Amino acid sequence: MEIVAHSGSWLLLAIVGLIAGFIDAVVGGGGLLSIPALLTLGMPPHLALGTNKLAASFGSSMAAYTYYRQHLLQPKLWRSCFVATAIGALCGSILVYLVDTSWLEKLLPLLIIIIALYSLLSKKALKDKPALDEEHPKRSHKILQGLILGGYDGFAGPGIGAIWIVSSKTLHKLSFLKSCALSRAMTFASNTTALTVFLLLGKVDLAIGLLLGLSMMLGSFVGAHSAIRFGLPFIRPLFITMVMAMALHLTWSAWL
Repeated sequence: MEIVAHSGSWLLLAIVGLIAGFIDAVVGGGGLLSIPALLTLGMPPHLALGTNKLAASFGSSMAAYTYYRQHLLQPKLWRSCFVATAIGALCGSILVYLVDTSWLEKLLPLLIIIIALYSLLSKKALKDKPALDEEHPKRSHKILQGLILGGYDGFAGPGIGAIWIVSSKTLHKLSFLKSCALSRAMTFASNTTALTVFLLLGKVDLAIGLLLGLSMMLGSFVGAHSAIRFGLPFIRPLFITMVMAMALHLTWSAWL
């Protein structure tokens, strides 16, 4: 199914893509803007999800590359996590067509609220002093994290960037910026894997996905550079704001 958008819709999508890409590069959660924008065009949910995966792949690749250029990401350390994330995303994106997702829609707000409360109340979650062993993450932690979060992103995905950041700080004791960098690299893995499944199933609008993706790529470039330049004082309030916005958005959608 192909959706034909008029000029006003193209402009709206471009603006949404810029903002979503910026937010995604810093704290994650850009899909909470881009997916509703696609749905307003009249896209069925599965087509909107597939098209968003195409766009998100552009944004996450740009952000991950930017963080890598600034030496905030060491790909060799995270190979097993990357593979596990891709496997999880493959399973999750296939499972979404086999399972009734209505129960998940009600559980997601609870999960995001827990993350929000943890971020607000725990000094450890927002402390930016990395542990001495941050360069030696445990392989078992990387694989388990990748399988679970990759599966979640392939299956649903709201708030995945924030979940990656918080879990990476907790499991691997990474600094905030390095957690952001890892988040973008791993969401790139899950986005591209899930995108492959959606493409095979014919659930991607290429024209709209490319427009949105190029806009998100530009927004991600600006967002990643802003996070690197301004650091934790810039990231922390935006992170908390986005996590709380995710919780409110998902609660309203699922329960009200």
